[in-house]
Amino acid sequence: MTGTLVVGAGQAGVQLAVSLRESGDTMPITLMGAEPQLPYQRPPLSKGYLSGDTDADRLALRTAAFYADRGIELVTGERITALDTGRAVTDRGREIAFDRLGLTVGARVRRLRVPGAALDGVHHLRDLADADRLRTALAGTRPVVVVGGGFIGLEAASVARAHGRPVTVVEATDRLLGRAVAPVVSAFYAGAHARRGVRVLLDTGVTALDGTAGRVRSVHLTDGGELPAALVLVGIGVEPRTELATGLGLACPGGIPVDLDARTALPSVVAAGDCTLQPHPTGGGHAPVRVESVQNAVHQATVAATTLAGVARPTPEVPWFWSDQADLKLQIAGLAAGADEIVVRGDPAAERFAALHYRDGRLQAVDAVNSPADFLVVRRALATGTELPASAARRTDRPLKELLVA
Repeated sequence: MTGTLVVGAGQAGVQLAVSLRESGDTMPITLMGAEPQLPYQRPPLSKGYLSGDTDADRLALRTAAFYADRGIELVTGERITALDTGRAVTDRGREIAFDRLGLTVGARVRRLRVPGAALDGVHHLRDLADADRLRTALAGTRPVVVVGGGFIGLEAASVARAHGRPVTVVEATDRLLGRAVAPVVSAFYAGAHARRGVRVLLDTGVTALDGTAGRVRSVHLTDGGELPAALVLVGIGVEPRTELATGLGLACPGGIPVDLDARTALPSVVAAGDCTLQPHPTGGGHAPVRVESVQNAVHQATVAATTLAGVARPTPEVPWFWSDQADLKLQIAGLAAGADEIVVRGDPAAERFAALHYRDGRLQAVDAVNSPADFLVVRRALATGTELPASAARRTDRPLKELLVA
């Protein structure tokens, strides 16, 4: 009995190991992490940690004693470089035998492919080391250019602006957060950031970065413009880590494919978290999706553990996500792709509203800005299959919870 190897010690990896124990599994568990720290939370890196409101000690998911008490061997600062059937090799030449494998390898940042992208002063934000470098740089840097108007870029832009730095966000598409929220929410965030002193450039790409003495000094744009920059943060998305899976012979078209039980195509191999390509939560013939959120990582890892342990899987959950940008809290429940109708409740001008997404008359998702009550109502409705017709949702004179149809 050689046990279970979990590769990747992020949120999904920790949850997989812990859930195995909670499922009654007694086989040895080895949890491998490439970073030297105890496994930690990533969401605060672009929020409280970057702003200095949270320190590194408060990021840890569990204490070292927690893993030891549960018989989970935690190995940090060592990376798996090769996998074969029942055997793994680390970058230190160590071999680890296993009977069952969990791939919770996450994703890596997408790099900017333009001249000058390797200059000093160009940052990415994915792990604690990235956040430490960026936090130090922000303490004495002006001006700041953020490339990419997604969650990481806008959260970091908010922190930089709160520290008094001149900030410009450059987004190649026609709206902010375009893959995640309704157009009305995109427009709201463009205006909200502008009101807080952030310059937002849409439909604008980056052609090159210039510098002197090896350090970035300016950003060249597709419209011919040029921005001064002492610091550039690149936030243009992530790519799933699939190289270990492909080395095992798995085809990985945009992620590691898994089924509803988090199984891969290989016996005794499961996967969870940002690296996976999973069935769409609503079914209905939708294409498989990658869901990048802590909630999905935790739930999918719990499912993977029950699969390995041979016990019943937990009830499916509605995907949800949040983002803190200045004093704006965005909460999303459900997946909005393909929506053909949007109902807005509240007042975007007052910075408190919710956008409900419908497709073929059925509620799909909600984007709630400083509107936690509406977020919770929609999240529960989606989880229970309770109907909330668009015609009812438009009745803004009544609380949303009173409009649900049993």
